[in-house]
Amino acid sequence: MDESDFTISFTVDESPEAVFAAINDVRGWWSGDIEGETDVLGATFSYRYADVHFSQQTISELVPGQRVVWHVDDARLSFTSEPDEWVGTKLRFEILLTAAATEVRFTHAGLTPRMECFAGCSGAWTFYISESLYSLITTGVGRPNPSE
Repeated sequence: MDESDFTISFTVDESPEAVFAAINDVRGWWSGDIEGETDVLGATFSYRYADVHFSQQTISELVPGQRVVWHVDDARLSFTSEPDEWVGTKLRFEILLTAAATEVRFTHAGLTPRMECFAGCSGAWTFYISESLYSLITTGVGRPNPSE
């Protein structure tokens, strides 16, 4: 991981197991059409949002109550001059039990300020992680955009 990789974190008063389950309920917090299993080690799933974003991820790490990592195998972002700039990046969710709460730390390894999509992608991740995923963990209902 590069220290300039996009990272965001928050804490909740929920168990690491509850956090892990919410992260793996990708349809509950990330907007778009998701095809495939999102909670099986080695599984591949795709994400599509209109004609703006397509990506295909393989679940490369799945450690209950601790970590989820997706490797981006394919991607097309229609709003960048290099639509495949996500290819080879990793989406990492770390779950850390502290004395006071459970911390969720999300890192998009490879999404750095040097990338054309950084501003738009980091803004979207900020919403999906700190608002939609947070809401799914704390209330049972995420905040993905309505289906198109």
